[in-house]
Amino acid sequence: MVAKTRKHSVKNLGQTATEHDRNLHHVSPHSKSNIRRPGRESKTFSHPNYQLSVMGHKLGLTPFSVWKLGVTVLLAGLSGYLHWYHLSQLFENDRHFSHLSNLEKEMAFRTEMGLYYSYYKTIIDAPSFMDGLSMIMNDRLTEYPLVINTLKRFNLYPEVVLASWYRMYTGAMGYFGIPTKMCWSINRGEGLTPVESCEGLGDPAYFYVACVFLLNGAMMSLFFIYGTYLSGSQLGGIVTTLCFFFNHGESTRVMWTPPLRESFAYPFLVLQMLFLSYILRTRTPSRTAMVALGISNLCFMLPWQFAQFVLLTQVASLFASYILGYLPASKMQSILVTHMITLGVCFILMFGNSMLLTSFYASSLISIWVIIAFRYHFIQVFKPGVIIWVMQGLAWVGSTVLLKFLLSSVFGASDDAHISGLIKSKFTSYKDFHTLMYTCAAEFDFMEFETPVRYLKTLLLPINMLVVTLIAGRTVQDLFRTVRREAKTENVDEVAGSDVAAKGELVYHSLQLIAFAVLAILIMRLKLFLTPHMCIMASLICSRQLFGWIGEKLRHLAVVFIVLGMMAIQGVANLQTQWAIIGEFSNLPQEELLTWIQENTHHNSVFAGAMPTMASVKLSTGRPIVNHPHYEDAGLRERTKLVYSMYSRMPGETVKQNLMKLGVDFFILEDSWCTRRTKPGCSMPEIWDIENPDNVGKTPFCTYMFRNSQPYFNTLFSNNIYKVLKVPKGLR
Repeated sequence: MVAKTRKHSVKNLGQTATEHDRNLHHVSPHSKSNIRRPGRESKTFSHPNYQLSVMGHKLGLTPFSVWKLGVTVLLAGLSGYLHWYHLSQLFENDRHFSHLSNLEKEMAFRTEMGLYYSYYKTIIDAPSFMDGLSMIMNDRLTEYPLVINTLKRFNLYPEVVLASWYRMYTGAMGYFGIPTKMCWSINRGEGLTPVESCEGLGDPAYFYVACVFLLNGAMMSLFFIYGTYLSGSQLGGIVTTLCFFFNHGESTRVMWTPPLRESFAYPFLVLQMLFLSYILRTRTPSRTAMVALGISNLCFMLPWQFAQFVLLTQVASLFASYILGYLPASKMQSILVTHMITLGVCFILMFGNSMLLTSFYASSLISIWVIIAFRYHFIQVFKPGVIIWVMQGLAWVGSTVLLKFLLSSVFGASDDAHISGLIKSKFTSYKDFHTLMYTCAAEFDFMEFETPVRYLKTLLLPINMLVVTLIAGRTVQDLFRTVRREAKTENVDEVAGSDVAAKGELVYHSLQLIAFAVLAILIMRLKLFLTPHMCIMASLICSRQLFGWIGEKLRHLAVVFIVLGMMAIQGVANLQTQWAIIGEFSNLPQEELLTWIQENTHHNSVFAGAMPTMASVKLSTGRPIVNHPHYEDAGLRERTKLVYSMYSRMPGETVKQNLMKLGVDFFILEDSWCTRRTKPGCSMPEIWDIENPDNVGKTPFCTYMFRNSQPYFNTLFSNNIYKVLKVPKGLR
């Protein structure tokens, strides 16, 4: 049994509390328990109706409209609360996070999660917020011996904001003498030393994770509002919410990986698309709507380096809607200007990150603007109809690609070169070291066959196919009528008042769904955009505009509830599978490694090794590292390649020289990186065979190192997972 004894309240207040014991079933390292721990009681909240009445009077709303708005807000709030609670419980059940020590909590943030969290830790541990900000903007630990601005390189604004909130929260609570956390002594059994575990918002990791889950709880409220707005029915919002829950494992991974960039960015994409839907539906959108679109767009771009690819698909979908006549030129130009301004502001806030200006997204904005500006020339040269549509599309593709490579040459940017290689590898047999580092990971591979099967079981895929088919059918009819009449489109803005343009909102969402589907098929990780958008599109089964042919409203409602009942059969089973995940995080070999580093190496000692392990070393020991998991920088990719020569078939002397060139003091060798093979051709020695075909067939150097590290290195520490090799000082 594991005894958990309450030790004290917030340490900085010096308060003590009565002892309290909690018995928990011990879980052996790297295993999970079969017993569910009791959940915490939930909190209730209320929404004052009189406030809605006052607001309705001020806005000139009828009592029924006020009541309807109040119900929508209430259901949206309930959806958000349920999602927050669901995420929190899944995370706690999986890792028993509230019972982990500070070191174990940090180890639970593996790979790039630990890297991002380390900068949050740096700011809150600094003497002042500005000192911490200066430290991450002049970082000497992440890519030794370089000094880099990590705020520019790693999209760390979420960590900056959360660290400032944490410092303000703990400062205010400390001033008023209010406890912010409870700490406990955990007896881990099996001869292990007891550890201190704290829970409450005063604990840095607890605060960090709680903010992420609150943000994603608010995201579910947005989903409900989005589904309601798109379908014109509150039932549509309920359908969207239930679809998300029924397909939760395919929709998000925030409950397993809170610090990842998409955990912060995606909720703002949902908000941005909601504003965009309003703009598309409104004949003349206000400047306020455009500002709201720009702000939400900025909040989406700042936390995530891959946001540009998602926004590229959005701009492409909007441009396709414009070409087909569903979006007037003036509105399209207004949206483009908003995107351009947002991109410029983001470029400034990211301290001139060249990847933004040399992206396909930036080039696409410029090329589309030029095409729209010269739209009358296209009309004069090409015959209205299919020909002019095709020529505009070809002009966009050609000019975007040409401009992208021209800008890359001007700025000398090569940080996103691996993206081109990754895309090339999807359609050809091309592969190199950096491409294989991506494609050998399951999340960057093609979508697995099981994913659409899971969509089928919850009826999400059939419903979306039906919705898109109906929209496509009506769109094709409109386009055929346009072609037959040889409609003149010189004044594209006049189309805005026609029946064709009124359907532009649905056409855009269908095109966006197709774009997300293409991304998800090529890179499985990006299904986090596809599945939620499928949930939003599913709300349209409640749309009278699309499904009025079913009959009267009561019959339509009956059909929707029957469909929901059928979806719930597999959907509830999926939720039960998630709820059944019970475990406890434990990684004793890594804990031994990090403890040894803390106690036996100088704080200036430089480490190299596998990227995920380096993130943990930097986070928990504060030692300088030469490589890390953020693989989007060209220089970092080359440094990592030198480090990973340990797992190649190169001569030992070459490997040693590579490490000495980087100034490495200690190399952390892991047997799994030498032998692990996720699929044929994806072990590290096999990946190196692509780069060094002359060495094929030789024994990997790492194999020799596990037998005997001499004469190249000295072994100072080893356990069943890790081996620390030191470069002899006399050779440096």
